[in-house]
Amino acid sequence: MKHLFTFLLICFSPIVSWAQEQNLRIEPPFWYTKMPTTELQIMLHGKDIGLWRAKVDVPGIRLVQQQVGDSQNYLFIDLSISPEVSDGTFTIELSHQTKTNTLDYELKKRIRATNRNQGFSSADVIYLLMPDRFANGNPNNDTVEGMLEPARRDDPSGRHGGDIQGVLEHLDYIKDLGMTAVWLTPVFENDQTPEYKAYHGYAATDMYKIDRRFGSNEEFVAFVEACHKKGLKVIMDMIHNHIGDQHWWMEDLPFNNWLHDQEVYGNTSYRGSVASDPYASQYDYDKLVKGWFVNEMPDLDQSNEVLSKYLIQNTLWWIEYSGIDGIRMDTYVYPYADYMARWAKEVLSAYPTFNIVGESWVESVAHESYWQKDKPGEEDGYNSFLPSVTDFQIQFAVRDAFNQDFGWTTGLMNIYYALSQDRLYSDPMKNVIFLDNHDIGRIYSTLGENIEHLKMAYAFLMTTRGIPQVYYGTELAFEQGPSAWGDGAKRAEMPGGWLGDERSVFDASGRTSKERQMHEYVKKITNWRKTSKAIHDGKLLHYLPENNVYVYFRYTDKDRVMVIMNMNESAMNISREKHIQMLRGYSSAKEIFSDRSISLLKDFKVPAKTTLIYELR
Repeated sequence: MKHLFTFLLICFSPIVSWAQEQNLRIEPPFWYTKMPTTELQIMLHGKDIGLWRAKVDVPGIRLVQQQVGDSQNYLFIDLSISPEVSDGTFTIELSHQTKTNTLDYELKKRIRATNRNQGFSSADVIYLLMPDRFANGNPNNDTVEGMLEPARRDDPSGRHGGDIQGVLEHLDYIKDLGMTAVWLTPVFENDQTPEYKAYHGYAATDMYKIDRRFGSNEEFVAFVEACHKKGLKVIMDMIHNHIGDQHWWMEDLPFNNWLHDQEVYGNTSYRGSVASDPYASQYDYDKLVKGWFVNEMPDLDQSNEVLSKYLIQNTLWWIEYSGIDGIRMDTYVYPYADYMARWAKEVLSAYPTFNIVGESWVESVAHESYWQKDKPGEEDGYNSFLPSVTDFQIQFAVRDAFNQDFGWTTGLMNIYYALSQDRLYSDPMKNVIFLDNHDIGRIYSTLGENIEHLKMAYAFLMTTRGIPQVYYGTELAFEQGPSAWGDGAKRAEMPGGWLGDERSVFDASGRTSKERQMHEYVKKITNWRKTSKAIHDGKLLHYLPENNVYVYFRYTDKDRVMVIMNMNESAMNISREKHIQMLRGYSSAKEIFSDRSISLLKDFKVPAKTTLIYELR
């Protein structure tokens, strides 16, 4: 789509001229028949369009209401569309004083396919990547005329030119690793100034358009379809807390309360725990919820009902238009909690097979679990309706497990204590677990750039409860860049993703010895995980860490997996008697990486500094 606001004006040639002169924009640009909701809110934006009044005389389509914003350059038309309405176009008549014009609005037929809107679960492994840093499939869109920021590959915080086509060309690499889902950081238009450096995608300037430096709306749809053909799901990153300060709204806000006032509330405190704190002051609450994320990210006020409808409808449009399987919602705890609950409820009511994970970056299990739906025992009665949360507590626990000496509350005990509080979640199996992501330090460097520690942590990620997410480059033991690079230090390019690169990590011949070692390890375990029902659906039983060794089991009625983390510098003995609750009835086990078998009829040893995964027989 060259212009998302284009629509057909008919009847008289002056109408076409009038629409073009007004630079009219319509959102959503089209809708669908037989949607799960009968409601449709159409936003018209153009000079003095708020002076006009709409009329619809179409069987099955009812004009519910129309609203003018505080700016008379907006007209919001609320319609109710019966499920009996057929696809095609219908006419909206617009009148002002003695003038009358008409516009045609398109209703498309919904695409029905079993591989659309699938959701994601603990049977999946999510591969998170930043399109700008993964691969440059189309150098012609690196710098786009008319857009504010050009490509600057020599700047760690500038645009490097990666795009959707680049990811598309390397889907086989992702699939070969054993990944089953791809999460792209936001691909919406981020037409921000060069000083802000919005390559990351979290400062939207048009929520109905893919950034042209990444590709087009059509290319994104083709990408989703290509992923589905290869058995890969697609998770789209969205942000309802804020927009970019170059968003087209900023020159002409629809309502005065479309945004929170930065002069009143300043910038956010980033203290997500305040949102679920029963003793929080109004000052702290307002600072979190109403403060701007940064100066370049105006904070949206979802208490405005028209904005709330706009955001929810935008979500439904992308799900239906693209066929995506899930959403990761950025800064989930920063907007109004009631709005986020409404959004999640309406989206999942419309698409029951879909899934959503909300970014809940907070400091404790209690604060984390608050944001998962159906949490028992909440005195305030809040239900988020959110199935999945980003389990930062597991990431914190792994970080500390490898960077502290073993003690009563330190080292491996961090993992035990985090998991032992799972009763606070309504369903911890739906938590998205991870070692690192685009906002925190590279896990390899966090673990002291010790390849054995990285392997141990990765094996834990693949075998504990929850839905694992792997940050691109972890399979190659990517290191943290210099601190002077800022966030760019966490977001390195994939060598070989750009023409002229000296080597390509997408091919085994282009990897260093360390990269080959880690890549083979990740590929082996991740592909094995795809076959393990005990890991996908099984319960978790673990033993208190002892002598710096942590043992746990994943099991169903038919399948049983034993995992042993030995953090010691020497081999350790594993007692059959201690673990007899889970070993009774089993005589042997096969270690999944080496394929070596051991006897379970007696004690056995495990080597130093390793996480071993055994299938019991």
